[in-house]
Amino acid sequence: MSTSLSKKYYTIGETADILNLPASTLRYWESVFPMIRPQRTSHGRRTYTPSDIEKLRMVKYLLHDRGMHIEAAREELKRNRDGVLKHSEAIDTLKRVRAELVSVLDALHALR
Repeated sequence: MSTSLSKKYYTIGETADILNLPASTLRYWESVFPMIRPQRTSHGRRTYTPSDIEKLRMVKYLLHDRGMHIEAAREELKRNRDGVLKHSEAIDTLKRVRAELVSVLDALHALR
């Protein structure tokens, strides 16, 4: 998994923050991707496990980073789930490294 998730369950708001997506997007993806099925509390609130978040990251990678349409993303996940996971983790890692490098550059520019 790309980032360390320390809790067993996350609310939809926490999951949306982790993924930097609106909660409405997560609810929509749940309706079109059969693999996304968060558990629900006795009050009907969604709870996401780290495994659910990993699946959502894969979907985000295919739709946002690769620009696939929903049907193509569903097919890719059926056909090559392990490959999608590896690529989405690599992209997440590269994005974090880039953000850290930008932060270092900003700090260096501030010193001038």
